[in-house]
Amino acid sequence: MQEKPTSFSIKNWSDGDRPREKLLQKGKSTLSDAELVAILIGSGSRGESAVELSKKILASVKNNLNELGKLSIRQLMQFKGIGEAKAIAIAAALEIGRRKRGEDALKVEKINCSRDAFDLLRPGMGDLQHEEFWILYLNNANKVLLTSQLSKGGLTGTLVDVRIAMRQALELGAVAMILAHNHPSGTLRPSRADKEVTRRLQLAAKALDIKVLDHLIVTQKDYFSFADNKVL
Repeated sequence: MQEKPTSFSIKNWSDGDRPREKLLQKGKSTLSDAELVAILIGSGSRGESAVELSKKILASVKNNLNELGKLSIRQLMQFKGIGEAKAIAIAAALEIGRRKRGEDALKVEKINCSRDAFDLLRPGMGDLQHEEFWILYLNNANKVLLTSQLSKGGLTGTLVDVRIAMRQALELGAVAMILAHNHPSGTLRPSRADKEVTRRLQLAAKALDIKVLDHLIVTQKDYFSFADNKVL
C-alpha cells in the first residue's frame, strides 16, 4: 500500500510555497538558497522536507555556498536523505556556478590595478584546498597574454620553478608579469617563503628586462597585494 505523504512533504504545500512552482511563477531570484538546493535534491527524508534538509546542509557550512562547494560527495552523503545521486547533483550545480564565475572573470582583458588581477584569479584559486602558484603574463599595454598555473602544492606550500616561468615569458613575448598564489588557510600575511620566491622571480625577470608588477596572495574573499603594500 502506498504511504501517504506526511505534513512535512512539499506535496502538501500550496503551489506558491513549492520551490519549483515558486520559480516558475515568481522567478528564480525569489528563491532562497535552501529552496534552490531543494530543487536539486528533489525530496527530503522521512519527516523532513527537501527544503528543511537543504537548510540543515547549508547550516553546516554557515550558509556559505562557496563552502558548500568544497564538500566532497562523501561528506554530502553524511546527511540523512542525501544519497550518491543527490550529492552528485549538488556538486555538479556548484561546479557550474564556479565555472560561470571563471568565464565572467575572462572579460578582464587589461590589468589596471591589483583588483583587476584579483577578479581574474579568484574564481580559479579562491576556493582551493591546496596551494597553487599562478602567473599573469602581460604585454606592454598590460593586456593578459596568458594566465598560467606554474605549480600545484599541498596545504601549506608549493614549489616554484623560476626557469619555467621565464621560458613561458620569453615564448609569449611578455614584458611584465603578475605573480599570484592562494592561501587555503585564509591568512593574507605573506610568509618569508612568499617574499623569497618573489625576490627570486624578480631577479630572473630583471635579467631578461621583464617587470614583475605585483604578487597577490589570494583567498576566497580578499587578497593581499605586494605592490599596494610596498612589499615588492
